Amino acid sequence: MSAEVFTPSDVNVTMTPTAVKHVRKQLDKKPEAKGIRLAIKKSGCSGFKYETQWVETPESDDRIFTIDGVDVYVKQEHLPLVNGIEIDFVTEGVNSLFRFRNPNATAECGCGESFTVA
Repeated sequence: MSAEVFTPSDVNVTMTPTAVKHVRKQLDKKPEAKGIRLAIKKSGCSGFKYETQWVETPESDDRIFTIDGVDVYVKQEHLPLVNGIEIDFVTEGVNSLFRFRNPNATAECGCGESFTVA
């Protein structure tokens, strides 16, 4: 199965060095995983939420781009919702999580669960 490959400049998605390091570390523990998927789901009071998933088998509508050796998979239909996003990995107190900074988000809910892109 083939998928179209993008460069980060084509889709304008970036990852911080901390996020790249975290994903690489996790991929080393999951030899069956080829990369990480950035998915969008309808949810919350603002409309959409981000999800990350480990990709073992790419799907036909996946678009793949590589950032510092990490393959990031995004479904074709989700590209407009993630264009311009920066993926970070942060530690807040005792929790570590991905943080998504999307300059095209026009609204976010108060708890940070969901966002809207106009």
